[in-house]
Order: sequence, then structure tokens, then C-alpha cells
Amino acid sequence: MTFAPFSDAAVEARFRALPGPLRLSLLRLRQMILDVAAGSPEIGPLTETLKWGEPAWLPRRPRTGTTVRAGALKGSSTHYALYVHCQTSLVETYRRHYSGQFSYDGNRALIFAVGTEPPAEPLAHCIALALTYHRWAKR
Repeated sequence: MTFAPFSDAAVEARFRALPGPLRLSLLRLRQMILDVAAGSPEIGPLTETLKWGEPAWLPRRPRTGTTVRAGALKGSSTHYALYVHCQTSLVETYRRHYSGQFSYDGNRALIFAVGTEPPAEPLAHCIALALTYHRWAKR
């Protein structure tokens, strides 16, 4: 798998500091986030940055979607997460659509195990829901 170049040196440094298997899993998640955005004109280009010390992505276009973050599950080298803003209805929406396909951390994250591929289509849909949250949530 080929990974997109980094647009932010601090994000790249954060990825380089991760242990090998965790880094590969998070690079794959990053690539999926970038691919989902690139494949959707509704989302548009993303800003890649660090938020709370973790890699994060948000649509450059205002009032499109909410930030998604990715990082190791706190204290773990074997699990990682896709985090969303905890005051959104995103995780509730994910549970409604994909109750048996993901592990969840409260109302803030999808949890994955290193070395196990998450289901691609449901995960892409969850990412798209987050990156378009402000366009559909008020309806």
C-alpha cells in the first residue's frame, strides 16, 4: 500500500515515533481518511494537524464536518482508535448502523486491534459521516 505524503511535519513526526505495527495500522487509517475525503466533493480538501497531541483531520471548508483524530488507545500498543467529538451524535449513529461490526469507547471513538483490518466499507461510511457532520446533523 502506498501512503500519501504528509502535509504537516509535526504529524509526520508523530507517526514516525509510533511502534512499527501500530504505525502501520494508523497509516492505513490515515490513508482511508484521506481517500474518503478525496472521493467526496461534498467534503473537499482536509487540513492535517495535531490536536491534543494526536493526528487530526478536518475539512477546510467551514460548516462541513467535524474533526476526526487517530491514535493509540491510551496505554495500549495493541489497540488504536478513530476519535470524534464526544458532543456529537456520531458514535450513536455508528452504533445504529454498525452495532456488531465495531468496538466503541463511549460516545467518542471506534476501537480497532492492531493487525486486524476493520471492515472497509462501514469504516469509510463512518469517516464520511464525521467529515460531513454539519451538513446532515441539523436535519
